[in-house]
Amino acid sequence: MQAIGQLGIVFALIVLAQLSKQLGMMTHAKPYYRGFYVAAALLLVSSAVRLLNDFLLRQDTSQIGWVILYDGLPAIAISLGVVVAWRYWSWLLAERD
Repeated sequence: MQAIGQLGIVFALIVLAQLSKQLGMMTHAKPYYRGFYVAAALLLVSSAVRLLNDFLLRQDTSQIGWVILYDGLPAIAISLGVVVAWRYWSWLLAERD
């Protein structure tokens, strides 16, 4: 069940959003952390569609709409999460002795 794995990533994105929000409050950064919530929402929609299709609809997933929902939304969500994480947390890699 790939949808369950996606739900785990949704949870991780929400945790990152909360941590980034706290970091942003301390450093007075712009609220880019909201991108984590957008990414989590996109991934949640994809998971819901996947579960709905697996258990109720049983549609052919080779059509373009299903490909976008099954593969496109998770790809966009993960890419957005990586960009936002890099924006907030890249200072950790820049620290030197």
